[in-house]
Amino acid sequence: RLYAATDFDQAWIKPQNGTGPAWQALLMIDCVLQYGLSHADYHPQELTYDRLHNILDTPGRVSVVLEARYDIMLTDAILTLMNHLHFGKLNPDYPAGKIDAITGGFQAAQALAAGLRSQKILEAVDNVQPKAREYTDMQRHMHLLEGIYQDDCYEVPQAEVRKIAINMERLRWVNLEDSVYVHINIPSYTLKLYLKDSTYRFKVIVGKPGTPTPTLLSAIRYFTTAPEWRVPAKIFRKELLPKALADSNYLEQNHYAIYDGKGKYVAPGRATLSLVSKHPELYTARQSAGCDNALGLVVYRFPNVYDVYLHDTPEQKLFSREKRDLSHGCIRVEQAEKLGTLLLKNDGSADKIAALHQGMAANVNRNIYLKKAIPVKITYLTCEVNEGEYVNYKDIYDLDKSLEMALYGAALQSTMQQ
Repeated sequence: RLYAATDFDQAWIKPQNGTGPAWQALLMIDCVLQYGLSHADYHPQELTYDRLHNILDTPGRVSVVLEARYDIMLTDAILTLMNHLHFGKLNPDYPAGKIDAITGGFQAAQALAAGLRSQKILEAVDNVQPKAREYTDMQRHMHLLEGIYQDDCYEVPQAEVRKIAINMERLRWVNLEDSVYVHINIPSYTLKLYLKDSTYRFKVIVGKPGTPTPTLLSAIRYFTTAPEWRVPAKIFRKELLPKALADSNYLEQNHYAIYDGKGKYVAPGRATLSLVSKHPELYTARQSAGCDNALGLVVYRFPNVYDVYLHDTPEQKLFSREKRDLSHGCIRVEQAEKLGTLLLKNDGSADKIAALHQGMAANVNRNIYLKKAIPVKITYLTCEVNEGEYVNYKDIYDLDKSLEMALYGAALQSTMQQ
């Protein structure tokens, strides 16, 4: 496609000075470690500076066939690099065959053609990367580790380099271009609401290793107050309590939660249930439609194939824990009412804030719609760079090693053996 657009003219082998497009392309390939990528993927044995010098600076010394081969190999290397930087090298949703078949949206051939016309290859390649703040922070830090620090003879921790590289790869898979969005990161147990002029941070509870929270990209379209079904008193007394006393897992398996007269959540247990059964009129039960027992007073809806939600919880004390992989896959958020208020203000729907507060306070079931859906991305990032500082998180689902091996392969095995 690239060559067809120029009637199969050569892309690189043209008269140019030492800062021309071909030299810029080789410099970019030299710097791939700063992007968490590997030289081996971009024809390093063929694309040498000496060979390019012989072709460009000594006309006639290299055969036309070898000139053409060099031009094609350099094109292939830069297109591959652009696709790796934009989609990721191991994107499960965008294998190489699917990328090659793309007819709309981002196409590396078009981006490279524009770079060749402007003769700004470094800029053209750099611009295909994700614009998300988490990614740009990591990329800047990687540039220091594999660029500036290397030149200054610093000792660079390779484990840190590899960890940043695999998390940059993950961020390429969810290449989100919006400046306003909700970002939930599983290993850090945090939700960040990015608005145009500020960022808000919330604690979250995520899925256990046995019932992990999935990574996904979606959008919050509306939220629901009082999302749980209130069990009638007669059914609670005559059916629910006897079944719960007979089977300790009954409440959890059927998404029931019990509350006292003040609306306080009652942790299930044989002793507690025995007390409840003596005075059932003092308690109520609710059943959630989500993956957790109790959705609390509000749930945020976003379409996804995993049927997970973002929701409030009556068990607020759990947010004081450092390790918060406790749910069945859904995400529980602290200060859920504050999050809803901020979303409505950002949406230009401040007139609906009262309905949110009233619905939560009076336990009234109501749907509150946003004028414009706000993107939500759930990621699995086991490190971040915050204000220039590298922060490491526990790999709670044990996913890093397989991705690290896929990216580094034999080189990693060799390092481990040493």
